[in-house]
Amino acid sequence: MPTMIFVNLPVKDLDRSKDFFTKLGYTFNPQFTDENAACLVISDTIYAMLLTEPYFQGFTKRQIADTATTIESIVCLSADSREDVDRLVNTALTSGGTPANDTMEQGPMYGRSFIDPDGHHWEVTYMDPTAIEN
Repeated sequence: MPTMIFVNLPVKDLDRSKDFFTKLGYTFNPQFTDENAACLVISDTIYAMLLTEPYFQGFTKRQIADTATTIESIVCLSADSREDVDRLVNTALTSGGTPANDTMEQGPMYGRSFIDPDGHHWEVTYMDPTAIEN
């Protein structure tokens, strides 16, 4: 069985976060979604658990980062094409997200980024497989 990943992210407003990611085309697993948490399905093996801040705090003894002034992580997603990168990031920006960095173009790699409504930094990257040498 392939390794699965569950990225846990604190959110201030769970309904707002669910609405934001639904607009980006993602779905939620209702089996692991309630008033405290929502299981964002990114792929068959990658999930983001969006947890209300009080619920998230129950899993750690450390203080939750204030994403208005600090960064706790950068989550990077792959895309199938440059157009998919642009579609996802443009949708994020028109759905309540804000720009994070300038567009990145390095050889076969193309990427853009956004900050979601809770201040989490997301990168979306495409790498042209035909340009990569074996």
